[in-house]
Amino acid sequence: MNTGWPMTTVLLAVLVALASALAALLTRRRPELIRHLVMPLLGASGILALAGGLAGLLAGHTETLTLPMGLPWLHWQLRLDVLSGFFMALIGTVVVGAAFYGPGYVREFEHGQDSLPALGGFTGIFVAGMMLVVLANDAFLFMVAWEVMSLSSYFLVAFQHENAANRRAAFLYLLMAHVGGLSILLGYGVLAGFGDGFAFDAMRAVQLSPGWASVAFLLAFVGFGMKAGLIPLHAWLPEAHPAAPSHISALMSGVMLKVAVYGFIRFAFDLLGGFQWQWGVLVLIIGAVSALMGVLYALMQHDLKRLLAYHSVENIGIIYIGLGLSLIFLGTGHPLLGVLGLVAALYHTINHALFKGLLFLGAGAILHSAHERDMERMGGLLRRMPWTGLFFLVGCISISALPPFNGFVSEWLTFQAALQAWALQSGVLRTLLPLAAAMLALTGALAAACFVKVYGVAFLGQARTRPVRRAREVTLGMRIGQGWLAALCLLLGVLPTLVVGALNGIPELLIDQSLPKATAHGWLWLTPISEKTASYSAPLVLAGLLLAWWLASWAWRRGEVRKVRRCDPWDCGFAPPSARMQYTATGFAQPIRRVFGGLFEIDEAVTQGEDGRERHSLHVADRLWRWLYLPIAWATNDAARRVTLIQSGNVRVYLGWSLGTLVVLLWLIS
Repeated sequence: MNTGWPMTTVLLAVLVALASALAALLTRRRPELIRHLVMPLLGASGILALAGGLAGLLAGHTETLTLPMGLPWLHWQLRLDVLSGFFMALIGTVVVGAAFYGPGYVREFEHGQDSLPALGGFTGIFVAGMMLVVLANDAFLFMVAWEVMSLSSYFLVAFQHENAANRRAAFLYLLMAHVGGLSILLGYGVLAGFGDGFAFDAMRAVQLSPGWASVAFLLAFVGFGMKAGLIPLHAWLPEAHPAAPSHISALMSGVMLKVAVYGFIRFAFDLLGGFQWQWGVLVLIIGAVSALMGVLYALMQHDLKRLLAYHSVENIGIIYIGLGLSLIFLGTGHPLLGVLGLVAALYHTINHALFKGLLFLGAGAILHSAHERDMERMGGLLRRMPWTGLFFLVGCISISALPPFNGFVSEWLTFQAALQAWALQSGVLRTLLPLAAAMLALTGALAAACFVKVYGVAFLGQARTRPVRRAREVTLGMRIGQGWLAALCLLLGVLPTLVVGALNGIPELLIDQSLPKATAHGWLWLTPISEKTASYSAPLVLAGLLLAWWLASWAWRRGEVRKVRRCDPWDCGFAPPSARMQYTATGFAQPIRRVFGGLFEIDEAVTQGEDGRERHSLHVADRLWRWLYLPIAWATNDAARRVTLIQSGNVRVYLGWSLGTLVVLLWLIS
């Protein structure tokens, strides 16, 4: 047992999160306590997790602790190393933003029919479960914490259960969460079966044959990939994230999906060992397809929260592209390039947590103020909600991977890893990696187009409906929560060398290798391989942008730019522009929908109403529902109907079935 103050701090973070869940029981009679007690406790938990996680990440050593809980022969074992410290800091960062944001957002629930004790209680349990997953050092505690995280988030998705769509989304999420959890359990079972127990230390010592190692890897990849939202296992994600309250959506998309990424990295890079390049090919292909299809699905949406949910599929795909590149390079004997892919994936993990949490908080601010999620009914929000518009713009630029914000750095590092395909001997791999890089480039371009659509339709132009015209800026706390994440998006984009230097301890732990040349030129230049191959200076880019802005302002003040007299333009006698003449979200995506329409099931029609006006209707569906999920549902229902045939109502028949099952099980065990 080896504990210090970082371990003590993160354990205190878990306890404070559970305390916030207990405090939520008091909100039944005093609803205002969710703002004055529950949310501050949740924020304190986030601050403790951030402090302890950063200490564990920067300290570079491992702390372990055994708790007298669990099974009689297996007490719960905890471990705080650089990997778990990184993800603890990630959890704490987003939780702090959600805690500032939450009091203003939940105020409208205080006088409604929804249960505030359920909202506050399950939020605290949800956060504590995610922290315990990251800290677990044995498979038993890991699976217990995993189920706590999944079940508590199920109740949060079903919080507004009076809506049938929310109940359906929650059921689908719970079903797929348990299927994924079973797959993870079987993966740990393979390691435990060949090892000396459920402890991770015993699993690290196992030497599996290539066949059994591949079986364990596939089970873990399916289980963690289902929770992360990889295609084709993504069906629950665009249903569940929009259904949850917006600050919970920020935690689910920004944090919970990253806990799944943590589980995969811990399993594949730490416990399993013996990297095989074939695993990397699978991860790379699934990641590239998820990235491209995720952004295409997002472009087809006009529900803002559903659009953001599909962008989570896209960005998880980008993370898995980096992990796939890392596995390919490690499996072919190129450890330095493998480290580059892993660092790129980790960098994009924290980046996505920040800007996706920010965007979901921004969407929640719009929903809170304008009571609207449909972009076709928005417009002109920048004038009414200037701070929210500014922070949302930061999130749009960051997720579009534009400098000097953080999304650019991690995607640039991913490109640098993919462009090293020349180092591989296999011609197939040397062809596959550039194709993945091309898909990533197309994904980035489509993401930028998507968020031009989002920001232009929602925040610019004229308001399309009366509730949007009446929208006002949200409370100070909600603005602080968004501003906290927006500031970090800029900070991690401007100082990438410091971030990469902090992340270097993770590949040193997992692979015994780091990127020594990445930070060799100080904080000004990032050189992931060498200065001759590629380099990037985010501070100079920011300085150049600020200088250009200052010169433009100076030229305007000096009158060197001709001032334009503003007046109403000549409109040839037509009616003045109105909100109905603006671009819609559907119209903006129409050219892309025509190009990639074969990937979707599109039901588009123009009908004439009783008032003589033509109405356009469009429904874009996921083909995977018909190709994959509906056949599984039909087969399950058919099997259930066949099983009912054994329900004869005769007790002796039931006893016979039980005896036969017992005999078969005894035969298998013996």
